[in-house]
Amino acid sequence: MRQNTPPRPADIDEDAEEIYLDNDPPPEDEDDLEMEEVTLEELEARLGSGEYGSDEEDERKSPVQDDAIYTFQQHAAPVFACAFHPQNDLCATGGEDDKVFVWNRNTGEVIHEITEHKDTVIEVHFNHDGTYLASGDMAGEIFLHKIQEGSENGDKEGGLTLRKVWEYSMGDMSWMRWHKATNVLMAGSEDGEIYIFRLPAGDCKILPGQGVRCEAGDLTNDGKKLFAAYNNGTVKLWDIKSTTAVMEIDEQNPMVHQEGSTTVSCDKEFPIYASGGENGKIVFSTPNGPVGTVDADGAVECIAFSPSADFRMAASGTLSGQVAIWDYSKLTLRTQCDHPDEGITRIQWIGDFTILVSTLQGNVIAYDARSGQKKFALSGHLAEVYSFAYDPKESLLLTVSEDCSAKVFKVEQLVD
Repeated sequence: MRQNTPPRPADIDEDAEEIYLDNDPPPEDEDDLEMEEVTLEELEARLGSGEYGSDEEDERKSPVQDDAIYTFQQHAAPVFACAFHPQNDLCATGGEDDKVFVWNRNTGEVIHEITEHKDTVIEVHFNHDGTYLASGDMAGEIFLHKIQEGSENGDKEGGLTLRKVWEYSMGDMSWMRWHKATNVLMAGSEDGEIYIFRLPAGDCKILPGQGVRCEAGDLTNDGKKLFAAYNNGTVKLWDIKSTTAVMEIDEQNPMVHQEGSTTVSCDKEFPIYASGGENGKIVFSTPNGPVGTVDADGAVECIAFSPSADFRMAASGTLSGQVAIWDYSKLTLRTQCDHPDEGITRIQWIGDFTILVSTLQGNVIAYDARSGQKKFALSGHLAEVYSFAYDPKESLLLTVSEDCSAKVFKVEQLVD
């Protein structure tokens, strides 16, 4: 475990010992206390029956139910990253134990273990056709593994194997993602530079930084531009080929995120972009610049556009627990989801009208974006869910958590 692991909500010691000053009366007259004599056998029996122990503590340690169909427990520390292979039963997870496990999502069998990372693994991604797996850690070490059939000695009956074909050290990394159609890998850095790698050759171009952390990046629908957020509040739309910024909301613009921009998203049908900030402001932009803002309740952790061209909405989640659906054509709130008081860590549309959110309390909840009503909820994790991956073909969900586990859930068939 490293000191510079991703920030997590501060632990609150709910069972802290009460302290009494010398002048305070004791909570009970010690002379009135009666000590019960208990034999070792009686003590063991009571502990086994659950007679001792706080109900609140037991409820915290054991959720009401575990809806997962499989729990992967090979990680020795919190797990931050996960991905499904696009074509077979493989999945990958990475975490604070500096490891990446590639395993079978049905059986939990470990196919490959990457142990070369020296810092917390925060990103694992299969490329668009599943031929490569990229993994990256906070220190900026990136490894590329080729996935191929057969054993290492060439035996075709040996199943699937992974072979490292490329590596790079870019300095402290904040995020990483593949291009959706080609073997181009993008990664943002602590000093604001964005690295664009053509793999496996390793050709690299760099979008220049401005000395502040690049918090997030997302590709436009045509795959030619990258929308990026920075922690000084600015956002930029980059042309990847020319490595130039074609649109920017900087400190001189009144719509800049005053307290830092945290997340971005690009509409997949229209040239509309959204950025969220620490102060709850969401800015909607076009290639010509910002067009308007809305205000969410709390720091915006995630934004996502609907995949439907007929339902022009964007969903946002905040650390204070708000899940909101915005009509960005009118810059108005369409609906607010009926959500419990749980901070949101990630949001994704898994249908034209269905959004899925993960929470700081370890749950995953689906909502109907038209009405805001809950469609289903999945529980099982004992702590924060940091990320998830969804396989629409098999209706499977992979989640990773602070509780050092990854879980696979079967998701209800969607009726949008």
